[in-house]
Amino acid sequence: QVQLVESGGGLVQAGGSLRLSCAASGRTFSGSIMGWFRQAPGDEREFVAAISRTGRTTYYADSVKGRFTISRDNAKSTVYLQMNNLKPEDTAVYYCAVSFSIIGALNIAIVRTETNYGSWGQGTQVTVSS
Repeated sequence: QVQLVESGGGLVQAGGSLRLSCAASGRTFSGSIMGWFRQAPGDEREFVAAISRTGRTTYYADSVKGRFTISRDNAKSTVYLQMNNLKPEDTAVYYCAVSFSIIGALNIAIVRTETNYGSWGQGTQVTVSS
């Protein structure tokens, strides 16, 4: 079992930046696919970004491409989400998730599927004011 703890959320004005962190413990971090998802009030949870085991390959939802950057530090067992040029529609609770079950070649359809992730963090609130 893996424990995930997110941090870095907060209130920011539109156009501002935040960096979310997700610290993992309990299992070898470097063997995992990591993802970020978000859920706005009244909406279903949606995929934001994912990163391969080595960090060489990243995937993004179209709505955040060019503004958000996912990265990982396997030595620190931590994944990050740098969010720039934030918009009010980015307001949501952000969750990190870990997958040890995804094997073989990665693609966006696989990494954006929630059921491929076995453990989730508690979430961190991001609020963007206009």
